[in-house]
Amino acid sequence: MKIFLYPRLALDGIRKNARLYLPYIMTCVGMVVMRYIIDFLSFSESIREIRGGDIIASIMMLGAWVMTAFACLFLFYTNSFLIRRRKKEFGLYNILGMEKKNIARVLFWETAITAAISIGAGLFFGILLSKLAELGLRFVMKSEVSYDFSVPLGSVAKTAAIFLVIYLLIYLNTLRQLSFSQAVDLVKSESYGEKPPKGNAFVGLLGLVMLAAAYAIAVIVENPLSAIPAFFIAVLLVIGGTYLLMIAGSVIFCRMLQKNRRFYYTPKHFVSVSSMVYRMKRNGAGLASICILATMVLVMVSSTTSLYFGVNDTINGRYPREIDCIFDGVSEETMAPGGSALLQGVRDEIAGVLKENSCEAGDIIDYRYAYTAGMLDGDRVNVDPASADPLGMSLSISGLYEFFFVPLEEYNAIMGAREELSDGEALMYLPRAEYPYDTISFEHGREFAVKKIDWFTPPGVSTMSIVPSIFLIVPDVPSAVEGICDIANYYGGQMVDYHWFYAFDTGLDAKMQPDVRRAVNQKLKDLDGISASMVEGREEEKIYAYSINGGLFCLGIILSIVFLFATVLIIYYKQLSEGYEDRARFGIMKKVGMTDREIQRSVNSQLLTVFFLPLIPAGVHMLFAFPMICRLLKLLNYGNALVFAFATALSFLVFSAFYAAVYKITSNAYVKIVSGTEG
Repeated sequence: MKIFLYPRLALDGIRKNARLYLPYIMTCVGMVVMRYIIDFLSFSESIREIRGGDIIASIMMLGAWVMTAFACLFLFYTNSFLIRRRKKEFGLYNILGMEKKNIARVLFWETAITAAISIGAGLFFGILLSKLAELGLRFVMKSEVSYDFSVPLGSVAKTAAIFLVIYLLIYLNTLRQLSFSQAVDLVKSESYGEKPPKGNAFVGLLGLVMLAAAYAIAVIVENPLSAIPAFFIAVLLVIGGTYLLMIAGSVIFCRMLQKNRRFYYTPKHFVSVSSMVYRMKRNGAGLASICILATMVLVMVSSTTSLYFGVNDTINGRYPREIDCIFDGVSEETMAPGGSALLQGVRDEIAGVLKENSCEAGDIIDYRYAYTAGMLDGDRVNVDPASADPLGMSLSISGLYEFFFVPLEEYNAIMGAREELSDGEALMYLPRAEYPYDTISFEHGREFAVKKIDWFTPPGVSTMSIVPSIFLIVPDVPSAVEGICDIANYYGGQMVDYHWFYAFDTGLDAKMQPDVRRAVNQKLKDLDGISASMVEGREEEKIYAYSINGGLFCLGIILSIVFLFATVLIIYYKQLSEGYEDRARFGIMKKVGMTDREIQRSVNSQLLTVFFLPLIPAGVHMLFAFPMICRLLKLLNYGNALVFAFATALSFLVFSAFYAAVYKITSNAYVKIVSGTEG
């Protein structure tokens, strides 16, 4: 019956082109699986009930939209390979009398069948694997396992709807291409190669300039605060520069090979280089896409891996002791030398709580400090309230620092030192910055001759701030900040805050520490005249950190798998399309005496010349991106550059091995096509 004609033709077309459709459908299934899993995790009640689960849900929602955008762009990209290969078939249909509206119906059924298989199988495997993904996420978040299983119909419907829209757009785009093509053009579409391209030096130079600018930004930007907007600018420059340079540079590269007579006029290289010249613009775009995807995989895997496995270092830096207390509202009188005696009552209350829990404070950190912020320009600090507000600042501001003034007597007590300072002198500690001067002066305030010290224990809040810190140990804090207070009062603001940092170990088991932390927090809330802004416990915050970093780690792995799918499919279709284009050329050379061994050597020359080319710029991109990513990781309180370097190097080696395996598999398919052993 006529009603079954178009579905039958569609099924027959998919079956006959299984080599093209099977990897495409498998990739679509993988996209649907990953999209559903990410959406499932973003709405999972099991994840939301964990401390930090709401943040993980937000991260997963963002990842779901990233996944959707990438799936749309990539499926459009890969579908173009299918249509390019099928145009000859559609042209024959048209010549044999089938109108374009009938071809459109065949395409509709092909798209519908592909969509049904992809979405159906994708949702099936997504639902099947979703619980495993949830258990994996809970495992990396160091939380208890929950075996409750659910299938959120909202995630199923949303995922199905998104991919139905993508397939509809792909179908409409295919119709657009066919509507503007004549039957003869469709039949000869595979025979149309690119015109002999000219190496556009301007385009190549523009690409080099864009990459140089991106690399300069990555190396020059020192302030982690400025690194956030600079990173996105650098990413755009790298993407644009990579495409321009590889499109223009690949053409120039082939022209250089042709001019090298000793290299070009040999059986091993003549056919391969000649073939590459006629498609290097398209080839360059494909190689640039592979390079960008490779760089994205390396950045995500190395950074999220470093964050996750560096949780202990991060938490130990953020919480130097098991329990940290930071008190606000400390009076100026309490900051004067000897004023710490006024806080003894609080220490006694804390000691009482610890005694009730069969422990006592050990390895105590106990000091007061005055806090302000200002713009550092050379050795001068502007503390004007209009330009030194860390809460209302723009991310584009660089030069903003937080300043902590600590009494000398308490520094000596903590560090076991015997430092002596005269009026106008200060010890300086810079945990995340450099300061090349011997003095520092505050506008409307005082000037200090500084002596740098190697170590001090900062309060946890400073380590988590995106603004770099400078600690100044001075003999008398109130007199040191007197001028800053005067200018603040003049403007009607409060530029100086006084705090007290009290941290200690309990020696208790990790499971018991949260109970003690809560008891201390409750006791301090009941005290009159004491404002405890934060009473935090290291073990509780470690669980929270594992939640956040574990979520980022899982999302990084999921997106990396998706990008690897994309890389493999681009490479596979690139090999197939070029194999079919080159088969006629190699057939002619075989008729004039080229042996199978020479064909094999020529093919290897061609593939090795361009196939591993994306790894080189990907490695260079990572090399220059390394310092900027390190600065961004510092904003997340991660500063172990050695671990990040190891993770980056290991990721590059693993990806290179994976890339080589894909090369081996796809090159075999290419060889079989050009040698005529497969149709």
